Amino acid sequence: MNRAITTHPDQRGSVGQVVEKGYLETFINGNNAFGEVLHFVPATTILAVEAPQFVFFLRNIGWNKFAERVGYMNLRFESRYDFALSFAGPDRDVARLFNDQLTSNEFAVFFDENEQSRILAENIEDYLAPIYRSEATFVLCLLGPEYPKRIWTKFESDQFKARFGDGSVIPVWFANSPPGIFDESSRVGGLSFDRNQDHDGQIVSHVEVLRKKIGQFRLEGSNHPQLRL
Repeated sequence: MNRAITTHPDQRGSVGQVVEKGYLETFINGNNAFGEVLHFVPATTILAVEAPQFVFFLRNIGWNKFAERVGYMNLRFESRYDFALSFAGPDRDVARLFNDQLTSNEFAVFFDENEQSRILAENIEDYLAPIYRSEATFVLCLLGPEYPKRIWTKFESDQFKARFGDGSVIPVWFANSPPGIFDESSRVGGLSFDRNQDHDGQIVSHVEVLRKKIGQFRLEGSNHPQLRL
């Protein structure tokens, strides 16, 4: 699976998550029918087919029709990530909560903790710039009190500030942030977060809103003639 993900990097956010989060292992072990024809070794990420007849079936299935029947609206995903998180260091705990809840809902999320091995030895600015500029469908900007004071948040916001005009930046305003923080965000709808309230409850509620938002976006995209099945 690791080799397949490397060969097809555009699928890393989705397929990689299915492997790394243990979804593939759980599915195969919990489904006797698939367990009889597939074998997965988590330590090596090797997925093997146990039945030759199943290989023939996989090679001849009509994948477009299959995807349509299980509910996919299109087979083309233009973005590498569904969401990219932008935040200042002191708000990493909140960013981690958003990341965990979003990934548990099977969204592809750019969160720097998930990318450490890929960032090593890379030019960080060259690596990050395209993600915030265009490779994430939405940028989730956590506007805590330290956001305008940090070097990297300044760099990140410089990459995505032009995207406020196309509705792809979602601000999260912290209740303890001073008035007027990141004024550009006041022109668009966003979410709020209060550190004095239940953190998990707020995140779960916000992620449900985000799930509906990206669902609407995908539905609109599926009506484009180039994206239809």
